[in-house]
Amino acid sequence: MAASVACQAAARGLRSASTKQLLVCRNQLTRVSPRRWLNLQEYQSKKLMQDSGVAVQRFFVADTASEALEAAKRLKAKEIVLKAQILAGGRGKGVFNSGLKGGVHLTKDPAVVGELASKMLGYNLTTKQTPKEGVEVKTVMVAEALDISRETYFAILMDRSCNGPVMVGSPQGGMDIEEVAAATPELIFKEVIDIFEGVRDDQALRMAANLGFKGPLERQAADQIKRLYDLFLKVDATQVEVNPLGETPEGQVVCFDAKINFDDNAEFRQKAVFSMDDTAESDPIETEAAKYDLKYIGMDGNIACFVNGAGLAMATCDIIDLHGGKPANFLDLGGGVKENQVYAAFKLLTADPKVEAILVNIFGGIVNCAIIANGITKACRELELKVPLVVRLEGTNVHEAKRILSESGLPITSATDLDDAARKAVAAIAKK
Repeated sequence: MAASVACQAAARGLRSASTKQLLVCRNQLTRVSPRRWLNLQEYQSKKLMQDSGVAVQRFFVADTASEALEAAKRLKAKEIVLKAQILAGGRGKGVFNSGLKGGVHLTKDPAVVGELASKMLGYNLTTKQTPKEGVEVKTVMVAEALDISRETYFAILMDRSCNGPVMVGSPQGGMDIEEVAAATPELIFKEVIDIFEGVRDDQALRMAANLGFKGPLERQAADQIKRLYDLFLKVDATQVEVNPLGETPEGQVVCFDAKINFDDNAEFRQKAVFSMDDTAESDPIETEAAKYDLKYIGMDGNIACFVNGAGLAMATCDIIDLHGGKPANFLDLGGGVKENQVYAAFKLLTADPKVEAILVNIFGGIVNCAIIANGITKACRELELKVPLVVRLEGTNVHEAKRILSESGLPITSATDLDDAARKAVAAIAKK
C-alpha cells in the first residue's frame, strides 16, 4: 500500500468515528483497538437513549446465569434475545471457548436463556474484531425481541466541512453504511443542522420520509430523530449512530442498536457518562498511559515512537517503514508536557518486550524541548535504559535541549532530522 499513514487516516474522514481505526504503513496493515475514545457497552448506550425518551427494546443486564434466567422471566416477552456484552462487532457470528457458537441468541423459552448464559459468562468470545484469544464476557443483556418489518440507518455526527452536526440517513439499514454509499450513493441522505437552531421539524420530517417511513410512522420517526439529537447534545457526543432504526409490524419506530462516540474534552462535565468506561478490554499499557494524559497505540513492530502530535506520529511510523523498520507503537505526548510525563512515557515503552529501540521525534512549538531533554536523561538513568535511543529534537529551546543531552554522558544518538532519526533507529537494531 503506497499511501502514507497520514493520507490513509485523512481519507477515512467521517467514517473513522464508527469503525475500527487502521494505521497503514507502506507494506503492512496494522489493526489497533480504538481508544478514541470512551467506548460504552451496548446496554450502556441504550440506557442513555432510554433516559432521553428514545424508543428501545425493554432489557435487563445480568452478570450470572441465574440473573439472566430471572431477567428473562421478568420480561414476560413472546421472544427473548440474549446478547453477550463486549466492545467488538460481529458478536452474532462469534465463537466462545465454551464451544457455544454465536454471541447473540433468540429464544421463546426463558429456561434456555439461563443455559445459554452459563456458556457465555466467564468464557471468551472471539469475533472478527477481537484478539485471537477473544474477550471474556462478564455481562449479558437480556432483551425483548421485537420483529422488524423494515430496517433503516440513521446517524448524527460532527462534520468539520459543515462546521457542526449533520444528520445522515438511508432507507437501507442493518448493513455497513460504507457499502451502501459505495453501491447506491443516491440512497444516502444528509441534513446539515444549525448548531444554534437545532433540528427543525421540517428537517426531521424530511429525513423520516427519506428513510421511507409513511403515514403516522413518519411523525413518530421524526420525533425519535429529534430525541436522538437532544441526546447528542446532552452527552457531548461526536456521533450517535443507530443501525438499524427499525419499524415493527405493530407500527413502532424503535432504535434496535446504537453506537455513541463521545468528545473526550467534555469529560469534566460528563462525569456520570465517563464513569461508565470499562477499561477491562483495553490494552493495559494504553490504560496506564491515559493516567498521564498520554495517547498510546500498540502496533506489531520493534521500534517505539515517542512523539508530540498524532500527525507527527503517523509520519514517524511511515518513515521508519520506509527505511525497512517496523513501529512497535507510538506514544503521543501532546502539548504542555511535563518531565514526569516524559519519565512515565519511557517507563511504558520499555515495559513492552517487543521494543528493541526507541525513536524520540519532538517538534517543539508549545512544547519546550529542554523539558523533554531533562525527562529523557532522568528516565535513562533511573530506568537503566538497555535499548538504543535515537533522539531528534527541533523547535522551542532546542539548543539548550541538545546541550543537556550531549553533556549527560548517556548513550543517546542524536539525529539531525526525521529521515536521519529513522535510519539510525533501524540501523541500531541491525547491529544488535
